[in-house]
Amino acid sequence: MDAAWPRLPREFFQHPVRELAPRLLGCHLVTADGVVVRITELEAYDGVDDPGSHAFRGMTARNETMFGEAGHLYVYRHMGLHSCCNIVASTLDHANGCLVRAGEVVQGVELARARRSAAGVTRKDRDLAQGPGRLTVVLGINWLDDGLDLCAADSPVWVSDRPDEPPVATGPRIGLRPEATEPEHLQLRYRIPGDPTVSGPGSLNR
Repeated sequence: MDAAWPRLPREFFQHPVRELAPRLLGCHLVTADGVVVRITELEAYDGVDDPGSHAFRGMTARNETMFGEAGHLYVYRHMGLHSCCNIVASTLDHANGCLVRAGEVVQGVELARARRSAAGVTRKDRDLAQGPGRLTVVLGINWLDDGLDLCAADSPVWVSDRPDEPPVATGPRIGLRPEATEPEHLQLRYRIPGDPTVSGPGSLNR
């Protein structure tokens, strides 16, 4: 797997989240068991400066990974049901992270389908990783993977670079409280425009 999907080094992730998020579009999340997802949508969370971020009120046991080294996975449970994964960005102590919202399964489709079918209803392949909870299911990621080092040579999950640079569209993040959607925080969702795997209502994806 490493030969076909080489791992990105830590230096790739050591940038402010607003720089890293669009650079991750088109990159691939790869698992050792053969599932590969092309990232088509992310949201940026700007740490202690961002009222939408888990880190806004400082470090807790839940968000400690976000305050650590870039290139790790911050995984949390949403409403006690779904796991959501973030890629830690920037440098120590600022707690930047990119929530991976959606992607296209480009390898390991049968395993991805089996995982999604076991967790709920799936109708089309474009829906397999369409949404942050679905994406972690197809990759086999759960909250126990919080803190996983994507850059370690033996990591079962890693990021591989994109073959080309896709177009980027921006817009408001989804499902946040009002104070996290003030103008300075509006354009922090990044997506590949026109990609059918992007999540959210059509009104936000035009």
